[in-house]
Amino acid sequence: MNFWDTITGNDLRRELTAFDARAEALPADYRAAFEEIKLQLWGYADFTGRNLMPILDGVLGLLEETAAEGQGIDEVLGDDIPGFCQALAGGEGAKGFRDKWREQLNRNVAKKLARLGG
Repeated sequence: MNFWDTITGNDLRRELTAFDARAEALPADYRAAFEEIKLQLWGYADFTGRNLMPILDGVLGLLEETAAEGQGIDEVLGDDIPGFCQALAGGEGAKGFRDKWREQLNRNVAKKLARLGG
């Protein structure tokens, strides 16, 4: 990966395109589940989203294997895709970018208020 691709995000775009091409070979219900998983996981992304690439690759591999074995999507993921994604992102209480930004904002406001009060 070269510097320009890293800065512009071209490497991520290529990876996501490759994931989408792999997902096209899946049955329709698996494709729909993968799209839902991608949407749910973006809430747990870091600033660039690079932390999600290995997770998405692993999920897609799981879906490819289970589709080849003939399992139903409900057998694989259950009926709680957001819960599945939360478990992938770090378990119960996993913080998304909104949570992290909210905590940072609260810390900054607390510092400012402490300066004003003391």
